[in-house]
Amino acid sequence: MANSKANLQILGMSGLKQWGGIIDEETYSRLRGTRRIRLYREMDELSSVIGSIRYLMRALVRGVKWSFMEADSTPQAQEWAEFAETCGKDMEHTFEDFISEALSMIAYGFAPFEICYKIRRGPQEKDPSLKSKFDDGRVGWRKFAMRSQDTIDHWEFGDKGELKGVWQIDPNSTKTVFIPEDKLLLFRTESTKDNPEGRSIYHNAVVDYEYLKHIQKIEAIGIERDMTGLLTMEVPIALLEQGASSDKKALLAQIEEMMGQLKRDEREYAIVPPEQDTQGNPTGFRLKLLASGGRRQIDTAEIKKSYKISILQTVLAQFIELGMGDVGSFALASSQTNTFAVALGSFVDILAATFNRFAVSRLMEANGVHPDLWPTLEHGDIENPPLAEVAQYVTALAAAGQLPETDDIKRKLLEIGNLPVPEIGDVLPKVEPTPEPPAPPAVPAVSPEEPDGITKGKDWIAKPFANEHAARQTDPKKYDMFRRGHPAGFPAGIDVVYGIKDGKSEIQTLRFDSQKWTAADARKWCEEHNFKVGQFEEAAG
Repeated sequence: MANSKANLQILGMSGLKQWGGIIDEETYSRLRGTRRIRLYREMDELSSVIGSIRYLMRALVRGVKWSFMEADSTPQAQEWAEFAETCGKDMEHTFEDFISEALSMIAYGFAPFEICYKIRRGPQEKDPSLKSKFDDGRVGWRKFAMRSQDTIDHWEFGDKGELKGVWQIDPNSTKTVFIPEDKLLLFRTESTKDNPEGRSIYHNAVVDYEYLKHIQKIEAIGIERDMTGLLTMEVPIALLEQGASSDKKALLAQIEEMMGQLKRDEREYAIVPPEQDTQGNPTGFRLKLLASGGRRQIDTAEIKKSYKISILQTVLAQFIELGMGDVGSFALASSQTNTFAVALGSFVDILAATFNRFAVSRLMEANGVHPDLWPTLEHGDIENPPLAEVAQYVTALAAAGQLPETDDIKRKLLEIGNLPVPEIGDVLPKVEPTPEPPAPPAVPAVSPEEPDGITKGKDWIAKPFANEHAARQTDPKKYDMFRRGHPAGFPAGIDVVYGIKDGKSEIQTLRFDSQKWTAADARKWCEEHNFKVGQFEEAAG
């Protein structure tokens, strides 16, 4: 019986700063309020550096295999795992598209979805809340509807800081709708202070991104001025005096407007007074281009590269820059890509754990399934290790006698090699190793002159070439004596002639009974069992 003295009250709070459901945890002013979402969106969609990270992450996760695993080996658990699998394939969108949208939590820190259900009453139904590929009458998933981060107005919290739901605002009608916690599927990169908005992986790259953006803008302006020159207009000093008349000020304003239009390419010409009047006196007006002052002392390329690497380092993706400057070894790139894959794998773990905790559990509860039978969503690897390294590792384990011959290991090895993997429950064939030929019986030696016509006293039966195919493996002249026999485990109709020298024996010739083996079948058997067919002789009869 449970201890009745346990204090079941919740006394403290998480410490999350929020005012009226609006989170106030940000210290950098540019990331406060809705400006944070706008800036993250700008970085995610417009930055070439962050765009490469975004593409890489989505491409890797797109290749991950997802499956629902049964709780145990009972038929009931298998049934509900198969049911969850059918629900994932019976939605208005693909499961892969859902995972792709859930990855937006990486950019924004969180990704909210509304869980939409339906009753599975068959494909003939017109009502989307009833239409399904199945007609078992069970509750299934209709869709996981993304609720865009930039439409979240504020969160609803309880007295102890627990999340009650979220308020969403329609950007078109400005109407708000409340999504309760039991309909909410919320993915977060982290849960510090139980913050429903998590933390974007771009957060630490914001300052570097803004400086890089500013430098690129200044560089573009500098390039334009270097190529076209700086347009200038000299005017009489009287137009610039503080006490200039209103007419002179109006003229100066017109000149400034004209210069601005020329700069913005809004006009292709300029009407200005001549530099000299009719008497040859200077008018004070002169339109000209200032040429570039030559090469700049600051190398902006190196500065931009530094900021780009800093941005990549915030998500452990600096390997993207390796090789672009004729530097960086393969070993270093391999190490850094492995680290990146491990980091990305942690986000995939978050997706699976959150989905199991809130989506699978609620689906099973809606169908009255006992918790002991609830399946779980599991994922495959982000990337497979090189096959050469896997082969070397498996060979070392086998040589040490530490490689268990289980179906799980066989399936995993097939999966790593991108080979067809049998369904769970199928019996994988056991590969029997080729048997070693038994030691030949002790019989009298015979002359090497005719090794293929050996007789074993009165019991040996001569088998001439007329009725046998022969697959010579070695030169008979190298042996002192020969013996013939039928090794255990060899198919019927195959005999072996052993060559013996210095007390050691090896297979010298394989003999195939032509009544049981065609020449083609004999050749094929030799190739499949690693025997030579270069000196193959068909039966003469």
